[in-house]
Amino acid sequence: MPQLAPLGPGDPTQLGPFTLRGRVGEGGQGVVYLGEDESGDRAAIKLLHVKFTGDAMARSRFARELRAAQRVASFCTARVIAADLDGDTPYIASEYIDGPSLRETVETSGPLSGSRLDRLAVGTATALTAIHEAGIVHRDFKPDNVLIAADGPRVVDFGIARIIDSTGTITSRAVGTPAYMAPEQISGDTVGPPTDVFAWGATIAYAATGKAAFGGDSIAAVLNRILNHDIDVSSLPEPLRSVVQACVSKNPTARPTADQILLRLLGRTDSGGQLTAVLTQGAHVASTGEFPAIRPHDPPKAEASTVGAGPAGGPPIAKPRVRGPERRNGRRAVAVVLVTALVAIGGVVAAIRFIPHHDQPVSTPSPSRPASSAPSKDPSGSPSPGKSPTYASIVDKAYATKKLTIGVKGDLPGVGLYTPSKGTFSGFEIDLARFLAEKLGVPPSGITFKKVSRFDRVGALQAHTVDLVVATYAWEDYKNDRVTFAGPYFVAHTDVLLPADSPVTTLADLDGKRLCSWPGSASPALVTDQVPMELVKASDHADCMNKLKAGLLDAIPGDDMILAGFAAREDMRFRLLHAGIGHWSYAVAVPDGDVRACEAIRPLIGQLYDSGRMATLIKRHFGGVGFSPPLDIPAKITCR
Repeated sequence: MPQLAPLGPGDPTQLGPFTLRGRVGEGGQGVVYLGEDESGDRAAIKLLHVKFTGDAMARSRFARELRAAQRVASFCTARVIAADLDGDTPYIASEYIDGPSLRETVETSGPLSGSRLDRLAVGTATALTAIHEAGIVHRDFKPDNVLIAADGPRVVDFGIARIIDSTGTITSRAVGTPAYMAPEQISGDTVGPPTDVFAWGATIAYAATGKAAFGGDSIAAVLNRILNHDIDVSSLPEPLRSVVQACVSKNPTARPTADQILLRLLGRTDSGGQLTAVLTQGAHVASTGEFPAIRPHDPPKAEASTVGAGPAGGPPIAKPRVRGPERRNGRRAVAVVLVTALVAIGGVVAAIRFIPHHDQPVSTPSPSRPASSAPSKDPSGSPSPGKSPTYASIVDKAYATKKLTIGVKGDLPGVGLYTPSKGTFSGFEIDLARFLAEKLGVPPSGITFKKVSRFDRVGALQAHTVDLVVATYAWEDYKNDRVTFAGPYFVAHTDVLLPADSPVTTLADLDGKRLCSWPGSASPALVTDQVPMELVKASDHADCMNKLKAGLLDAIPGDDMILAGFAAREDMRFRLLHAGIGHWSYAVAVPDGDVRACEAIRPLIGQLYDSGRMATLIKRHFGGVGFSPPLDIPAKITCR
């Protein structure tokens, strides 16, 4: 890594929660500092140059970098953990990657081979897949923007990244580093994900040979080689040889997609619709090297519909697919951007992680360690007798065992209801939990549902009797719980339920009317804060419904989704007032500190909305009462 320079007279000493320890580098757009938070965790913090703080265009570019970073699931990338774009000193703080760049590694130690090359190829292909799945084109993938950390390679620097438009591509002027630019960048043609794939192939060739694939004595010579010459990949082992050769095709449509590269290197031909599980596998291989990712003696069998013959008689290569906008779904602190990259393009680091928001003391989490799906072992290397396997993250457990235990509510009709006579769970949150488990690689047969109440959710996660909780868990009310929240998957509002024929049409019409109230509920007070009403006591939600049907009260308060669930199972017709009081972000809870699980789940929630599946679930479970909430993807809460 670059040597730290001391802070100068004009440098700040504090940015947000970070104390600055020195300068990492400076580019055209900003300065990158090394910072530490109160717990000692380090971050790379990019501060917008003072001369740009009043420049609306510069702030817009800075915000674009942050948006690009936030869209990317952090598989083999660097997480953004904090940002302030509105203050007098706009900054983005990313995970500090303590390791040299790929270029520095090759220049110092020579070309990579064997397992080191395997880990590099799988890790960078994993990162590129996550980037493209988020609808982002990196546009400057090169050895300087790959950092070699102890737990595997990381792709950084989204300074010139672009979000793909509705056509699935972007058209732009030539930007990037000459030796790793694709032909279409030079000619000014359409730039898209295949552009990054070309740069990936050139980068892997450099790592394996120690020489720039399209090197030359001048920029003109480099550009000529890119446009008119093929590279020699004969020294690369299979399947890298044929994969790299396909990636550096002059024709963008002939190149494989990033996920096809990753599947090929993992010895797979299909993701089975579970790309998150594949990304998890790729990250595991990159961090541990445990999986035999590259096996030249045992190439996977190709499927005729998706695989074509490889170049020069090599193993088959997946045919490229066109990515449309429907594919856009999507360790502490901001990644360090190398000084060379900063000087060249003023880039920053990407992907996201935020700072904990505990309002009460908590134990300091242990330093990040490579993810492992291996069982805990004693010093001899054998599994510990009498102990269950332990996993660094529930995504590792899902990948290794194809099983998850999910905590859900069992007493909310339409939302999460257990039927003892059938021994089954049903409802909106049950279907949502099945969707998340499927995307994490767990088949329906591997899902176990367990009833949890609001009083035992935390304990169940801490005791590992459940792996995650989907149970109308409102982040605003329980953000101090010792769990990590992902999402939210739904934003509820306090509303009131009325008989369909009620004359009430506005909150003001409720003045003086009878409102149900039961122990432990805050909803009645939220409504009576808006309009004075007579409170009628009941034992619980079900008792409120009985009293409403009997005409003993006029309205029931509560979260709109829960009210809709109760109303949907009744023969009598009801309706919601759509009062829209307050908001409550229902989130998925995972074990405290499992940030990888949080960041794997968040883009899946985006997929749920983008695909229209959320609208389908709402209609399926609540359509009978006209419940039609906004279906915009909820604003993300922080992974902590």
